[in-house]
Amino acid sequence: MAARKAFALRMDQKTLDAMQRWANDDLRSLNSQIEFVLREALRKSGRLPSTKASGD
Repeated sequence: MAARKAFALRMDQKTLDAMQRWANDDLRSLNSQIEFVLREALRKSGRLPSTKASGD
């Protein structure tokens, strides 16, 4: 498993509330939802290679 690093993230309340609703809809924690959205954006932009076997 890859090492994980914690860091503070600031965002406006409307964005935070929308992310929390989306996380709830997808049955994920807010943290997991933010990671998921970031990974997907990175893959789509070609900045993170797609790995079929990773299980993400």
